[in-house]
Amino acid sequence: MASGFFALLDDIAAIMDDVAVMSKIAAKKTAGILGDDLAVNAEKASGFVSSRELPVLWAIAKGSLLNKVIILPIAFLLSAFLPVAVIIILILGGLYLAYEGAEKIYEYFFPHEHAKPEISLEPLTEAQILAFEKEKIKSAIVTDFILSVEIVIIALGTVIGKPISSQIMVVSIIAIIATVGVYGIVALIVRMDEAGLKLIQLSSKEGSFTKKLGTILVQALPKVIKSLSFIGTIALLLVAGGIFVHNIGFLHGVLPQIPSIITEFLIGLVFGAVVLGIVTLIKKIIGKK
Repeated sequence: MASGFFALLDDIAAIMDDVAVMSKIAAKKTAGILGDDLAVNAEKASGFVSSRELPVLWAIAKGSLLNKVIILPIAFLLSAFLPVAVIIILILGGLYLAYEGAEKIYEYFFPHEHAKPEISLEPLTEAQILAFEKEKIKSAIVTDFILSVEIVIIALGTVIGKPISSQIMVVSIIAIIATVGVYGIVALIVRMDEAGLKLIQLSSKEGSFTKKLGTILVQALPKVIKSLSFIGTIALLLVAGGIFVHNIGFLHGVLPQIPSIITEFLIGLVFGAVVLGIVTLIKKIIGKK
């Protein structure tokens, strides 16, 4: 009886060890899109009155959690009964990520002219502020849904062929990290300027360390968000290129003479440029009609 009990414990330990290893692999595969998720949410959670930043972020985080509650069961059902669909969705998602990355690069070199919004000198009413918050929260949750699908499918793609119990544990762990980790870091980022301002106010001496640190934090916020956006763009193309290289047969071993990270970036960029060209052409045709 005792030997059977210890054998069971040994089996459980082995399973958890496998889950830990697979979770690390899945985390590496999803790191790129998590970076983009972080950049997008930091941008969407900023720009509010200081007292409303955390409530808005909390509302977005709850929406993100609900997104994953919806996505996870569907992903596991597809994995169990139609695993080829996971690969198809993975490649389609890779095309979307490549397109998004290529579009950001194109926008950087050839910026579009955006219509300037009308500026009203009258203060917004409470109802208008709440409506603005609601709209921005809704937009953030929709964007999070798309990114969450990609995170779940990429994580699931790393454990295809494993027992369904292992798939559920690994992908669920990644989903929790994607929600708690990303929104926890976003909360720290959007409060950087507020923390810096308090440090400045607490310091009475002009050249004190506290005041210098506070000034750095206040000035760093827009730079941090901008750098995250840049890193996220590169990561999108790397993730997309990795998806194509590992799931499209004729791309296996392409350009073996250069490092794989450069190969994946270039492949992601090429696919993204092609999709961007097709989407731009379709928009022009629809515009003419």
